[in-house]
Amino acid sequence: MTGRVVYLNGEWVPESEARISIYDSALMFGDMVFEMTRSFNKGQFKLREHLVRLYTGMRYLRIPEPVSIDRMEELCLEAVERNDAGFDESDEHRLMINVSRGPLAIYAHVFGGRLEPTLAIADFPLKWTVAGMGPLFDTGINAVVPSQRAIPAQLLDPKVKNRSRLYYMVANIEVSNWKGDDNWALLLDPDGFVAEGTGDNFFIVKDGRLETPEARNILRGISRAYVMQELATELGIPCVERNIELYDVMTADEAFMTGTPFCLLPVTRINGLRIGDGAAGQVTRRLLDRWSENVGLDIEGQIKAWGEEIARARDAGPTPYQFSATE
Repeated sequence: MTGRVVYLNGEWVPESEARISIYDSALMFGDMVFEMTRSFNKGQFKLREHLVRLYTGMRYLRIPEPVSIDRMEELCLEAVERNDAGFDESDEHRLMINVSRGPLAIYAHVFGGRLEPTLAIADFPLKWTVAGMGPLFDTGINAVVPSQRAIPAQLLDPKVKNRSRLYYMVANIEVSNWKGDDNWALLLDPDGFVAEGTGDNFFIVKDGRLETPEARNILRGISRAYVMQELATELGIPCVERNIELYDVMTADEAFMTGTPFCLLPVTRINGLRIGDGAAGQVTRRLLDRWSENVGLDIEGQIKAWGEEIARARDAGPTPYQFSATE
């Protein structure tokens, strides 16, 4: 994969040369909003919804809009068009859109007195993110509750998708000490209710009904909304938001995580204890199958195929990329 370009403050630059200033507010304070998208059959999924959330975050944090939302959408699609020739036919596009306040005013003299927001739009193969997740469709995730709690909205509103995510990293480091590769963090809020994962939303299934944490102390995920407002409606599955305790998770029939890159993955254990029969449940499977049907490809099969592709590449010799389940 060579030759990809990144949109950076009005210019298209080689990916390896995309830089922001050491004085940028994103580096100094984590003062940045962002979105990460994916495509199906090379077409962007819910791009406008991602951008609406991005612009809501900018307004909330009073970050000046670098371009209009319509122009932002055009730039995102242009990034895909400019980079597509460097993608394999089986690849999907994962956009990463970052917007910060830009360099802080105290350093304005470094920039000749002119300060503006920082906007970066990158595009890279989705398989970087999900290639290792294929087995989880069969084994499921072990949701591990770390000592790190979710940051409540009264301190830093998680409904704004921002780069101040050190608490996510602390939780992930703690969970990484568990044995195995299927352990994902599941954060509780300060009141002890289930909140969210470190980049994913959480659902349980009880008596045929979907239940998901209230939207107070969580990021209101695009995939979460798609499951609740579209898939569940299409399949006639009732869905409610409520406070969920660990006891509710332990006594649930099924559980799953949702997130943009992998869409939907079963959660079969909580802190090592089996949920339901310890396998992906019927409702989980129906939702994933309908999602695949709606987007015109086998989501699970695609991710598993990427995993096999990367395994073959590693067997053949060193690979230039490290594939990760983060972000």
